Amino acid sequence: MIIAIDGPAASGKGTLARKLADHFGLPHLDTGLLYRATARALIDAGERLDDAASAVAAARGLALTEFDEARLRGRAMGEAASVVAAIPAVRATLAAAQRGFALRPEGAVLDGRDIGTVICPEADVKIFVTASPQTRAQRRALELAGRDEPADYAAILEDIRIRDERDSTRAIAPLRAAPDAHALDTTALDVEGAFAAALRFVPAGRR
Repeated sequence: MIIAIDGPAASGKGTLARKLADHFGLPHLDTGLLYRATARALIDAGERLDDAASAVAAARGLALTEFDEARLRGRAMGEAASVVAAIPAVRATLAAAQRGFALRPEGAVLDGRDIGTVICPEADVKIFVTASPQTRAQRRALELAGRDEPADYAAILEDIRIRDERDSTRAIAPLRAAPDAHALDTTALDVEGAFAAALRFVPAGRR
């Protein structure tokens, strides 16, 4: 069973994907980390984020599930990842790796921004997770504060709106819901509420 979960930043898709993966005993891939890891590699090497050749080389050198997440989180890395993700050759490189992960015999849960539309259009279950920009900014601010990082709500909200615009209007694999995706608005839901709602989208025989 392949479960594809898409949505904008801080919508709750990553937490939901991990819970579904645990529930069904499936491997999980946070595809956003691939772009963050690519950007991190470029920064560490002193390369420009928009250098396509260097970015592709960095993407090809990634191990899909072996990341130091502490170095990949945070607002700055999110911005850097968004720049790298706009490079078509990087997206093509990472898309192939993501498809390979999804096609494991047991299936997988993948979350990102183009899983149901580009990476796994054949997924058994597609969920598009949303939440209001204000709720997402509040969640991100709490997350950053929990890591003792600067958490300026107004700046975070502006950043989220900019990223939403960039992700939804880019020419390659824009952020959008697949026609057959289930919509899940988590604005008023906690983690357990979102999980319970998502389970209802899985066919009864597979729960």
